[in-house]
Amino acid sequence: MRHLPRPLALVTLSLVLAACSKVTVENYNKLEPGMPYAKVQELLGKPDKCSDILTVRNCVWGDDKSNINVSFVADQVVLFTSENIR
Repeated sequence: MRHLPRPLALVTLSLVLAACSKVTVENYNKLEPGMPYAKVQELLGKPDKCSDILTVRNCVWGDDKSNINVSFVADQVVLFTSENIR
């Protein structure tokens, strides 16, 4: 049985993983003020990190280079931004 050369296999794996990302312009455009946290999690998956400051919960999906950042008050979207998403 023949195997793919290692560099080609790594490129293929990277492309497959990138295609599975939920941090996309399409999903960002579905976000709406007032959307419940549970609905955002259905859309984007589990956040990569969240922090709470007083009554505001800020969650990030993605990494430092490409991400969607959503702020919640009382489990409802009040603000959302993105950086370098496709």
